[in-house]
Amino acid sequence: MKFTCEKALLQAGVSIASRAVSPKSTIPALEGLLLELRDGGLLTITGYNQETGIRTTLSVEAAETDAIVLPARLFGEIIRKMPDDVISFETQGRQVHLTCGMSEFNLTGLDPEDFPELPTVEYQNSFTIPETTMRSMIAQTLFAVSQDESRPVHTGSLFVIEEDHFTLVAVDGFRLALRKEPVSSCNGTFQFVVPGPSLSEVEKICREGEEVVEVHQGQRHVLFKIGETILISRRLEGQFLAWRQAIPRNNPIIITAQRKELLSCIERVSLIVSEKLKSPLHCRLQDGKVDLSTKTAIGEARDCCMVEGDGQGLEIGFNGRYLMDALKAASCDQVNLEFSHPITPCIIVPTQGEENFLFMVLPVRLKSEY
Repeated sequence: MKFTCEKALLQAGVSIASRAVSPKSTIPALEGLLLELRDGGLLTITGYNQETGIRTTLSVEAAETDAIVLPARLFGEIIRKMPDDVISFETQGRQVHLTCGMSEFNLTGLDPEDFPELPTVEYQNSFTIPETTMRSMIAQTLFAVSQDESRPVHTGSLFVIEEDHFTLVAVDGFRLALRKEPVSSCNGTFQFVVPGPSLSEVEKICREGEEVVEVHQGQRHVLFKIGETILISRRLEGQFLAWRQAIPRNNPIIITAQRKELLSCIERVSLIVSEKLKSPLHCRLQDGKVDLSTKTAIGEARDCCMVEGDGQGLEIGFNGRYLMDALKAASCDQVNLEFSHPITPCIIVPTQGEENFLFMVLPVRLKSEY
């Protein structure tokens, strides 16, 4: 294999593919990147951890085609530290010679035959959506993906495509995050679950702009095509929460708050709460205001946020971090908060454009001292 390439271009490709590399594996090749140079000067770089595979393609000045596996961490560091110039890459057997400016490196690679093939995705269903939209939808729901491996299906997000809309849902047993957007090039009604770590990588790969992401569902895997990069992830199997039935609507108590003001109040009151000093956020919903307070072993904190609407004196407790996560993810200036009873969830929706997102946070039991 022999080619030359601008450092920035090669570094970007290595960085993207490295996201799927196994830090430790019983298969040594999976701790590396597979580089394949094809006719026409197309270099593909692949990382794979047996759950998620990422392959990106870039154009290089090629002289000889071949393939090799290189240790991902070391190769990435070498490319990153090289001067901003053209990199020359040449192999002789499993020996690799790299030069850039006055810098030279010799590395030993692995046989590309040891690198497992990426799964084949049989295209059953597909849709397209702008990269910016996909990235924002993932960012606004990923925080609610469960970390509890006892319910594997909830360690991913549910993709629901019906008619001309795409709904993304994440739940962890204490909260729910939902985003909905119109889609095009959709070929029916279908749904599947994608692991949270895979979606985190999709979010990082997506760029600003209106270029589209192609999403293809296969029988056991799902493929995301983002520009010159593809990401293949296994699907999670199991019965996902019946989320439509789980969301209580027509709640009798609705207050409207300035999102940033309410978030700031909760952040201030939560300063005395930590992983070691846990305490619920006590909310008293009154006419035109919400009183917030909490108490831990090191002290007490109180604050007040002005709102529109009458809370009817409802007293309810929450995990403050869960409320903060939802308010940070909400992409609007004003939100409606819906309540019913001290033991039913809080529903957070935008004051305008309600179909865009919905967050649900379950309450916690208040301590008797309140």
